Amino acid sequence: MRSVETNYSIRDEIRDYWSMRAASFDESVGHEIFSEAERRGWHRLLRKHLGAGQGRAALDLACGTAVISHLLDDLGFQVTGADWSEDMLARARRKAEARGADIRFVMRDAENTMEPRESYDVITNRHLVWTLVDPSAAFAEWFALLKPGGKLLIVDTNQDATCLGTRIRKAWEKLTGQPNGAGVVTDLAAAERHRRIREQVYFSAMMPAEAVVALLQKAGFVDPVVDRSMGDIHWAQARKMTLLQGFERLTQDRYAICVTKPTG
Repeated sequence: MRSVETNYSIRDEIRDYWSMRAASFDESVGHEIFSEAERRGWHRLLRKHLGAGQGRAALDLACGTAVISHLLDDLGFQVTGADWSEDMLARARRKAEARGADIRFVMRDAENTMEPRESYDVITNRHLVWTLVDPSAAFAEWFALLKPGGKLLIVDTNQDATCLGTRIRKAWEKLTGQPNGAGVVTDLAAAERHRRIREQVYFSAMMPAEAVVALLQKAGFVDPVVDRSMGDIHWAQARKMTLLQGFERLTQDRYAICVTKPTG
């Protein structure tokens, strides 16, 4: 039998996967913020690399339910939150309305935003880079969106780097037959979709910060800083997790990367 032609792409798969997870997204530690200690840690990290907001324009890519968007708003940035999932954006808008936050939300593909060139002072994203099909094209797009001297801050994880905490968790799961990892997808359909996505994205295996930096530099960014000093955030998150989850969080290779668009 001849296969049916379809225009459904991996990008559509990624969008639909996160739309499916939108309803429970904020229930996970590491997605939503569950303590003031963690909130202070995020504020510290953002100030360290981006400075004070002072009304400067910030684009939070793949904003999800707008956790980072609200942190930027706290610091005085004029924030646009962009996501490709309308379900995520609906929740983000409700949060902003409840808080009275003046955040603009738009439905955008992070690899082709259609936003005006050189219109943002800073761009942020958290746990987005691993989902990119073509990171070189995405980084070129983000470079074009920034004003000269603008900053890009990426927060992500070397996901398949098997740290001690992950090895212990997986051994426990094998012994007990019970998933115990933070953010582990237990729904079989969702887990299968996640597996298909991981097989097709650019960073389908490990994603060391150095590999991300190399692609950013090819896109024209300069002055890369890889910051793994995020213990205040991770300790606060670990305190809201099970013992195994918390230990894994504290031993994973999690990092922030800050790069700059040249002024010349």
